[in-house]
Order: sequence, then C-alpha cells, then structure tokens
Amino acid sequence: MTVIWDWNGTLLDDMKVCLAVMNRMLTRRGLPRLSAERYRSIFTFPVRDYYALAGIDLASESFDALAEEYMSDYRRSSRNCPLMPGAAETLDRLNALGAAQVLASASRQDDLERQVEERGLAGKFRALLGMTDQLGGGKAGLAAGYLRRNGIDPASALFVGDTVHDFETACAVGSRCVLIAGGHQSRERLEATGAVVLDDIRRLPALDIWR
Repeated sequence: MTVIWDWNGTLLDDMKVCLAVMNRMLTRRGLPRLSAERYRSIFTFPVRDYYALAGIDLASESFDALAEEYMSDYRRSSRNCPLMPGAAETLDRLNALGAAQVLASASRQDDLERQVEERGLAGKFRALLGMTDQLGGGKAGLAAGYLRRNGIDPASALFVGDTVHDFETACAVGSRCVLIAGGHQSRERLEATGAVVLDDIRRLPALDIWR
C-alpha cells in the first residue's frame, strides 16, 4: 500500500508555533489574539481564507506580503519543533509492513526537505512532495501526479492527515483517508468528514486496512 502523509500537524508537532506566529501578526495589527481552541476552529485551506477568519483585512494588505511575513517568522520559530509523539515509530512500523510512504505537503519544497532532513526522517519516504511557492496551495495535484507517474491506483492509496483539507485531497484523488486529531483542527471538524479519526498516530498500524 502507498501511504501519503501530510507533514505539518500530522508528523511535525508545529501547531503551537503556527499559533504563536499568527498571534504576533495579529498583535502587530492591533487585532485580537487567537486561543488554541479558536485557532483549531478557523484554521483552513486555502490559507487566504484562514487569514481573513483570523481578522486580517485582505482588501488592504497584499496576500503575498502576508505569506512572506508569516513564513519568515515560521522558519525561525519552527527550528526546534518536535515530531508528534510516536511519529518516527509509526513510520518504521509501516515500513516493516511493506508500505511505500510519501510526504505531500503545502509547505514549500525546500522547507519540507530541510525539516525532514533535520529530523532524520529522509530515508523513510519514497518521495517528498512540496510546493514551489509559499502561498499554501492544494496538495491534490502533487499527490495525483505522483500516483500517476508511478502507476499506482489511487484507490489503493491511503492519505493520513490532520485537517479537513487532507480528507478533501484524498477524495479529490480517489483515495482512502485517516485523520489524526491533535494537529491544526479540532476533532469535531475532523469527525464531521466521516473519515476514521484517531487520537494517537501509533494506532494507525493496528487498523484492519493492513491485513
């Protein structure tokens, strides 16, 4: 089976950093800060919609400039982000089960490669699929292109992520999906998709789909 992983909030525990970065942006604009609960209730893709829900006036500010401001702070602040509990262990267990594992992320390609390399995970994936810009676009095209190039039936692949967007990406590609709570969106939002939702990534290898 091919497993297509999301990175941020699924394998990389960066929600608190992302919240802090946004709150600094809001503070600079004299806007109310977000609580963790509020963040998880509004974080969404496309990122432009998230910025608007956070209170930023996109009619008066350039989205490209906002994205650069965010990413400049995020790159500095995320250097020491840990992996989610059990992430490395789960990757090893799935490799032992014969899964071909791939990362597909809304992160910029060079950022994704750097973060994965810094955490010693590069050898665990068949491919790292990131964006060529930092505007937070979709992942469906990246994933579909990888599956097509490698002759993989999308119906045989499994997406694993932490947001509704990951579920939507899986549906767009025609693949199954498992969502992990504790990342960038609330469990309630994940459950509303109808997908399998796990509270602990370490439960993934125990699902019946591997048998």
